[in-house]
Amino acid sequence: MLQPIKLANKNFLSSLDTTSEEIFHILDIAKNFKNKNLNIELKDKVLGLIFDKASTRTRVSFQVAMSKLGCTTVDLNPTTSQIGRGEPIRDTARVLSRYCDILAIRTFKQSDLEEYARWSSKPVINALTDLEHPCQALADYMTIQEEFVDFKNVVLTFIGDGNNVANSLILCGALLGVEVRIASPKGYEPNSLVIKKAYEIYKNKDLLKITNDPNSAVLGANVLYTDVWSSMGEENQKERKDRDFDGFTLDSDLLDKAAGNAIVLHCLPAYRGKEISKEVFESHRNRIFEQAENRLHVQQALLTLLLS
Repeated sequence: MLQPIKLANKNFLSSLDTTSEEIFHILDIAKNFKNKNLNIELKDKVLGLIFDKASTRTRVSFQVAMSKLGCTTVDLNPTTSQIGRGEPIRDTARVLSRYCDILAIRTFKQSDLEEYARWSSKPVINALTDLEHPCQALADYMTIQEEFVDFKNVVLTFIGDGNNVANSLILCGALLGVEVRIASPKGYEPNSLVIKKAYEIYKNKDLLKITNDPNSAVLGANVLYTDVWSSMGEENQKERKDRDFDGFTLDSDLLDKAAGNAIVLHCLPAYRGKEISKEVFESHRNRIFEQAENRLHVQQALLTLLLS
């Protein structure tokens, strides 16, 4: 039977907290959970969820993952806890370390997440920050692996805002050696430090391409991926971003330029007619709901490897 091997790093704050070998191990464990070839009960472990942002898939997938491991979850809503009243992170982290075995935190600043990890004696997982969404990237690459068996010669094109999802796709892709292309309007490119780190990891520097031209970015691509143009907390920028992203809708014209075996991904929620057309969203190329399901399996694997 496949034996889970504990991750070297205590926390999962970034894709860079893992090695390429560890990512493959997470995906292997996740695949076995999905296919019901692996049954692990950790029992008596408690996950504390601290979510400063709204969530559907992340929250539910973590809760169900813990339930499948025979464990429990405590949902800490900032509006009904002292967190929302300004209790220092260092105090919250030290207290929760005495109640919980692991924390998953969804917040705005990466620095706040790192502050939790600094003061917590228990593992901390990045359930989304403005900088990264590494759990999403794990599910994305699991979905790609299911479709193409391995990552050799796979080209992933992300069209849209160079946001946290794009950043994690870049970093995880660099570790896996996947060709990643990001097509964003000028001024909306991914984080420059993330790009620098990825180039340091890639053995072949040509495998990462940042462009402002979606038409060239999709040529021959095997995976077309998009996300909302305005992330949570950017509601006041919505009208401006809708204008700036004109021409960056993932539609049938762009899909036709991709490889014949291309699949379509979206981390949801999706706004049809904006970042993706209804036709493409509902097409047979859609693997969006397999991708959403895989959030559960990779997080069950990640929790297992951090708690074992």
